Amino acid sequence: MVLLLNMADEAPKFGVSIDHVKIGEHLGIPVVPICAKHGQGCSEAYKVIGDELAKSRAAISVGNIEACLPPEQEIASQMGALLQDAVRVPSQMGQNLTTRLDRILLHPVLGLPIFFSAMYLMFQFIYTLGTPLQENLGNLLTWFKEVALQPLLGGLLSLGVWGKFFHDFLIDGLYDGIGTVAAFIPVIFLFFICMAIVEDSGYLSRSAYLMDAFMEKLGLDGRSFVMSLMGFGCNVPAIMGLRAMRSPGLRMLSMLVIPFSLCSARLNVFIFITTALFAAKQAPLVLFSLYLFSFVAAILTAALFKGKFPSKEPLILELPPYRFPTFKQMMLRSWREVMHFLVWSRRFIILGVVAIWFCNNFPTNVAPASSGTLSGMIGQFASPIFAPIGINPQLTVSLLFGFIAKEIVLGGLAVIYATSEDSLGKAKLARRKSFAQQIDWVQAYRFMLFTLLYVPCLSTVAVIKSESKSIKFAMFSVPWSVGLAWLASFIFYQGARLLGF
Repeated sequence: MVLLLNMADEAPKFGVSIDHVKIGEHLGIPVVPICAKHGQGCSEAYKVIGDELAKSRAAISVGNIEACLPPEQEIASQMGALLQDAVRVPSQMGQNLTTRLDRILLHPVLGLPIFFSAMYLMFQFIYTLGTPLQENLGNLLTWFKEVALQPLLGGLLSLGVWGKFFHDFLIDGLYDGIGTVAAFIPVIFLFFICMAIVEDSGYLSRSAYLMDAFMEKLGLDGRSFVMSLMGFGCNVPAIMGLRAMRSPGLRMLSMLVIPFSLCSARLNVFIFITTALFAAKQAPLVLFSLYLFSFVAAILTAALFKGKFPSKEPLILELPPYRFPTFKQMMLRSWREVMHFLVWSRRFIILGVVAIWFCNNFPTNVAPASSGTLSGMIGQFASPIFAPIGINPQLTVSLLFGFIAKEIVLGGLAVIYATSEDSLGKAKLARRKSFAQQIDWVQAYRFMLFTLLYVPCLSTVAVIKSESKSIKFAMFSVPWSVGLAWLASFIFYQGARLLGF
């Protein structure tokens, strides 16, 4: 066994002295201080590990392990002796960058306004830099379609009705649908770079500290807020992370709250709509408002149900020192997130593209996306539910498929958008006009609001059932989120129409 002491570069900055040789003497194993972030000490660690592996050791016979273990009091005594002999900690930490920043960022009055302002500026940066990149990538994909794909598949048009059907499916459905989604990768990449900075810097854990007093009034605590922020990546691991909470009531209430976190799958849907329909100055504000709505939905849920899931478990939270991630770390993390989106999500996006295009174009003897198509029939069947909130049949179909995964909603929107008059890769104004032919800004925002609040995906429902050990609780979470989504969308849509928008 070899013990590696990571973050060895940070201990001296806080006046902490660690004698790794004495630690090794106490434990009877080699101890190597390293800094994984910058690679310091790693070469020595590899050498020590190699030396240890090369040693010839006698086989160890393991009998009753519990009988071999010392009692907890003896372990604690040995640990205390080790710390006293090998570690020196100052009675009071000196002033450093972390303590100076925390005076401002953890200010009881200014802390939260600074946090939300930083989030808004992050979105502004993403759209300012990402929109031109997205347009250039879209233009490149359109050029490839016109120069290579259309001439290659042009022969299908001479094969009659079914030849045209497959030609339109491959180009207008599959390529334009997936290509439209792919064009938004630069914006997604920039988002994950910014989130890597916020999370790895230690600022995200500060937000839990700032929110703890408020969350306690709702029956939650700062950890629930941290898990909700983790849900911005994916709701599933955030819910699984609740295992660290000992209070059943706190876990159950947090499970109701976390699904309202704006996960990356829903984020991709909103980036698609906001970049296509809203101006560059409006898009960050629209996206930021959706994040605020997710907080409002979580707060409302916690306030309504805190009496049913009481908890008195205290909060213990570690605030790590501020660390700015290296450029390599930011690039690798963003690359992994984008590759996860492309590799894992492509099956759902392709499913959405194929399913929605098929519903909009079958049967072939009626006008695409008309009331005679499958999407029109499904839309008419669901109209008593979706008509009061102004969702048309095509969007209804994408929402229904979105119960499986939100990536399907993205695939469906890509087909509806890309098969419009001015499609993939045109100038931004032309693209906005083409999408505006389908829905106006009120309908778009109401659609995003419903997508934000209704059931995140079947995987989330499954993990809620698994972690709560109650199918009844999991089934309760579904109608609650759908009902809240419908009510919020109804109030927004009807209110906007009454005001003349």
